[in-house]
Amino acid sequence: MKTILAKTAGFCFGVKRAVDTVYNEIALNEKNKIYTFGPIIHNDVVVSDLKEKGVDVINNAEELEGLKEATVIIRSHGVPKKIYEIIRKNNLKLVDATCPFVKKIHEIVEKHSKEGYEIIIVGDEKHPEVMGITGWSCKAPLVIKNASEADALKLDKNKKYCMVSQTTFNHNNFKNIVEIIEKKGYDILVLNTICNATHERQEEAERISKEVDVMIVIGNKDSSNTRKLYEICSKNCRETCYIQTVDDLDSCNFNNSTCVGITAGASTPNNIIEEVQNNVRNEF
Repeated sequence: MKTILAKTAGFCFGVKRAVDTVYNEIALNEKNKIYTFGPIIHNDVVVSDLKEKGVDVINNAEELEGLKEATVIIRSHGVPKKIYEIIRKNNLKLVDATCPFVKKIHEIVEKHSKEGYEIIIVGDEKHPEVMGITGWSCKAPLVIKNASEADALKLDKNKKYCMVSQTTFNHNNFKNIVEIIEKKGYDILVLNTICNATHERQEEAERISKEVDVMIVIGNKDSSNTRKLYEICSKNCRETCYIQTVDDLDSCNFNNSTCVGITAGASTPNNIIEEVQNNVRNEF
C-alpha cells in the first residue's frame, strides 16, 4: 500500500512548546505538586502519560482556589485573565504554556476592548481557546461560528467592532464569514488570527485527500483542528476515517485501495503517526 504522509502532520510549534514545558517542570523535581489548568493539549495519550508522572489536571477556578504550594501550568489553549489573578493571589508558581499565537489574540482583545471596540470572536464558544479569549475582553464579546450566524448578525452601526478568529478555525469559512459581515457596512476591524500552521495543514490535507483512495486523519476527538481536517478531507475523499491511535484502524475501509493519505492534528505525537503509517504499509 502506497502512503502519502502530510509534512505538516503532528505537533505544531505551540503544542510542542507546551508539552516540553510540562516535562521540563517534571525534570526540575521541585517539591511543588504540578497541575495543568485544563488538559495541556487535546491528546489522551499525552495527558495519561503526564498523570503517570504525577501531573494532575484542574478544570475550573474553584479547584484552583483550593491549591496551596503548587505549580500551575497554563494549557496551550490559554485561559481567561481571572485565572492568572487567582494564581498570583494565592502565591502559586505560574508557568505559562499558552501558545504564543493565542497569547497574541489575548493582547489584541484586551487592547481593543479597552479602546472601546466591541469584540467579535469567530470560533466555537465551547472550545477552551475561545473561552480563554473571551476572558480578556472588558465586555462580553459576541461569538459566531458559521455563515448563517454571520448572515443573521445585526450590529449597532454607531459602534466600532474588532473581529478575531480562533487559531484553528477553517480558513475558507473565516473568509466567507468576513465577506458576509463586511457587506453589511459596519465599522469593523478584521484581524485574521488563524495561525499559519493551521492554514498550511488544512491546505495540505485538502490537496492530499484529492489524490488518494483512503484518507486517515489522526487526532483526539476533542481536538478542534483535527475535526476541521476531517471535515476538509471528507469533502474530497469518500473513504476518510478519523482515528485516535493505530487500534482504530479497523474502522477504515481499505478494500480495493492502492494509495492512502495520512494527516494528523496539531496535538498528535509523532510516534502515533509513525505507528499508523507503518501499520498501513505492512498490513494492508
